[in-house]
Amino acid sequence: MSYAFNGRRTAAAVLTAALLVPLAACGSDDSKKDSAAKAATGAPKANLTVLAAASLTDVFRTAGAAYERSHPGTRVTFSFAGSQELAAQVKQGAPADALVTADTKTMDGLGPDVGTPTVIAKNRLVIATVEGNPKKVDDLKDLADTELKVVLAAPEVPVGRYSQKILDAQKIDVKPVSQEPNVRAVLSKVELGEADAGLVYKTDAATATDKVDAVEIPDAQNAIAEYPAATLKTSRNSEAAAAFVKWLSTPEAQKILRDAGFQQP
Repeated sequence: MSYAFNGRRTAAAVLTAALLVPLAACGSDDSKKDSAAKAATGAPKANLTVLAAASLTDVFRTAGAAYERSHPGTRVTFSFAGSQELAAQVKQGAPADALVTADTKTMDGLGPDVGTPTVIAKNRLVIATVEGNPKKVDDLKDLADTELKVVLAAPEVPVGRYSQKILDAQKIDVKPVSQEPNVRAVLSKVELGEADAGLVYKTDAATATDKVDAVEIPDAQNAIAEYPAATLKTSRNSEAAAAFVKWLSTPEAQKILRDAGFQQP
């Protein structure tokens, strides 16, 4: 009886060992794959959350897909909103890894909450009008027409500050019918015909060429928006977050930004 029991125990042990060997091999293979991915891309695999200015919505979706292709195992999720809203989220401790705002003032205001910022792109403003420009808006001065329904971003929003800056410089008094929380909301008002015109970034107007017209503003009267990117000090994926922020300045990322109408930093 003892020999039979020992035989069964030995057989079970052999079977267990046989099952564990391939599992150990799989674990080893996975580890090797992770190491290979990091060696190939210079960054570890991670699920990154990036807070980004609303004006980056379209281009960052393209950029994120490109980043994931060249960094196997990394997933990038974006949360888009007005820069001031994003800054408030950072101050409240929202779980995220990196931040890209539409102005340096908002980023600088976060101080020790972020890493060292790097400007990754620039932008400029245009006057967005209803398709066909039925009100014949030709320049900034036309926005002062009280019969014209003009919408602007709120003054605490980067594009709102840029808008007020260029209007003040030209001594143009505009009475907006509404002040919106981000540039996409301004564009939407014009797209829907709820406003005759609004000041938006050139890149935003370019995303709706079938619904709005863009009236160029001369360089001498315009403002240049800068987009700084930085890691968040609370990130749980600091190395991967730093790698993504660094990638935004690479030729691959810069081409994606330029193709969308953004200027080089």
